[in-house]
Amino acid sequence: MKVLVTGASGLLGRAVASAVLSAGHSVRTFQRRPSGVPGAEDVRGSITDSADVTGALSNIDAVVHLAAKVSLAGSADDFAAVNVGGTRRLLDAARGAGIDRFVYVSSPSVAHSGASIVGEDAAPADPARARGDYARTKAEAELLALGADSPALRVVAVRPHLVWGPGDTQLVARIVERARSGRLPLLGHGAALIDSTYVDNAASAIAAALERVDEVHGRSYVVTNGEPRPVAELLTGICVAAGVRPPAWRIPATLARAAGSAIEAAWRVRPGTDEPPMTRFLAEQLSTAHWFDQRRTRADLQWTPAVTLDEGLRRLAAASQPSITAS
Repeated sequence: MKVLVTGASGLLGRAVASAVLSAGHSVRTFQRRPSGVPGAEDVRGSITDSADVTGALSNIDAVVHLAAKVSLAGSADDFAAVNVGGTRRLLDAARGAGIDRFVYVSSPSVAHSGASIVGEDAAPADPARARGDYARTKAEAELLALGADSPALRVVAVRPHLVWGPGDTQLVARIVERARSGRLPLLGHGAALIDSTYVDNAASAIAAALERVDEVHGRSYVVTNGEPRPVAELLTGICVAAGVRPPAWRIPATLARAAGSAIEAAWRVRPGTDEPPMTRFLAEQLSTAHWFDQRRTRADLQWTPAVTLDEGLRRLAAASQPSITAS
């Protein structure tokens, strides 16, 4: 197949494009800046531009859609334009181009209302209860994507959870920067169990979904490493791998949630130049359990993660501290 991968300039998008190439398909990447994926045809443009989207889909057989606005803050209109409008535009153009496979890369946050998630499967996307503009618009986009599923355009949604790895500018970079500046607390006792996904595992699961679209279309799947750890242990592992001091101070989870809500309200009135130091969504993520039953995902996608959490941390350390790990 010739596969269009959107959003391939990001950590996960690059890994997905490489995984699809390794499966023997040809790949065209589509994003606003160069993807840097060896062996891929690189096309630059925006999913908010109809002409760009139409051009990117020329002579394409299948789509893997990762492009999104991902942030803890920002204009609600911007989130809607990219995450909802961009997905709708891509789906409409894919139907018009006769494309018959579409993998929508979503997020478990589309079905998270702030309560603990303990060994559950993928619940339906729920924009009304999702926390924050990112989760809400991703939920709306997932419903759009699965609503477009048909025999002519088979759609599957894959929700990788807390993706990280070397070169990560989202989760790892935020943890490391805040730990280095002394702004990374543990919320409560840091004992809530959370799962995460090493980037190569997330990419291989998405590539597997592309191969299995005929069997799994119309459904959503959460993807994780399947190795839940206490949040304090995971944060410490990432900090140690990156060569920074792990968090050593704590604040009550209820206080962090209240502060996050207040900061969000202030940010809407007068946005800062960076992302807010805390939001209610982030406080909930750091203080409540969220790990998922992976049995249906692994059986339906015929996939298992190849990189353990500990091996991922070793790879992160090797990339972050090459002189230390080599000695």
